[in-house]
Amino acid sequence: MRTWAVLCLFAAAASAQEANSGFEVRTTLSAVSSYSQELSDPPRDGSPVTGGFRAMLYPTWKLNSHWSISGALQVVSRPYSPEDFETQGYGVKGNILQLNLSYARFWNHNRSLVVRVGQLSSAFGSFLQRYDSAVNPLIGVPAAYGYYYKPVTFLGLTGAEVDVTAGKLDARAQFVNSSPANRRSVFDSDQYGNWAGGLGYTIRQGLRIGGSAYYGPFLDRQFAFFFPGEANPRDLPGSAVGLDAQWGWGHWNAWGELQRFQMDYRAIPTFTEHMGYVEVRRILNARWYAASRIGYLRPSAFPGSQSYEFAAGFRPNTHQLIKLGYTIQQGVAYSGMQGNIAAIEFVTSFRAISLAKD
Repeated sequence: MRTWAVLCLFAAAASAQEANSGFEVRTTLSAVSSYSQELSDPPRDGSPVTGGFRAMLYPTWKLNSHWSISGALQVVSRPYSPEDFETQGYGVKGNILQLNLSYARFWNHNRSLVVRVGQLSSAFGSFLQRYDSAVNPLIGVPAAYGYYYKPVTFLGLTGAEVDVTAGKLDARAQFVNSSPANRRSVFDSDQYGNWAGGLGYTIRQGLRIGGSAYYGPFLDRQFAFFFPGEANPRDLPGSAVGLDAQWGWGHWNAWGELQRFQMDYRAIPTFTEHMGYVEVRRILNARWYAASRIGYLRPSAFPGSQSYEFAAGFRPNTHQLIKLGYTIQQGVAYSGMQGNIAAIEFVTSFRAISLAKD
């Protein structure tokens, strides 16, 4: 869920209602069961089978035709995603991915201005708009995105953002309190301003290309890769550039991203990563679809890897989705089938609360 984009979509849907104000909460609940040999290895050393759940809540309070308050709240168990397979422990955690005050204006049906202040998700990249399990056709996520030491965090950043559309052109600019590569809360030390932004152009209906970037200090003094003798974190920028594309025609949909990340150091060599993926979904009929994602990771400091993910989705009704998926991970870090994952995910979405006022 590039959360800013998903919530913008929900806000637009709420704004389209005839009511001048109102409050609603949309919900996505998901449960997953996974099998992987990685779960039996350190640091978990447990059963190769695990399960987890995630609840996403999207409250929107429309104050009037221009002003609204929107949020994205998450409650998730650990382990849930493959990223958790490489960490210790179990538990349940809540996160505020987004909570902001927004002002919106629309002109001539194809021009708009949205200004948001508060907790925001990163304006970099395009996958965050499909993070929600009801929107992501597969079970896993591309290598660049995650929670732990990933170059693009799912967690919210505090700051301000401006989104503009003008016909086929869309643009966004964001200033936040920390880097997407090392999210800091407003209560943490070593907070440094970071810029992010993006630009997109819809060539024709169903085909859009875009690019994005971010820049700003990324280290903090408690960071795992802040070594003795390192320079002041304020003087060490992290940067990223990316290209993205989305295409849809008939029963076919495709997405793709190419990204380059650079984290500057002085005590150790500067770290760079190149990442990319292509994702395709084919609607087979009213209930079934098939999807696949092929991705790669090429870092400068350790061996790279590639992944191949496949999934079949079945919709029992308009509110529920069942996914069957299998992921193949290849690289020096994965011996044999150690990194392969078989999973089943159940997803249900509904509107929990809806209150409107004329």
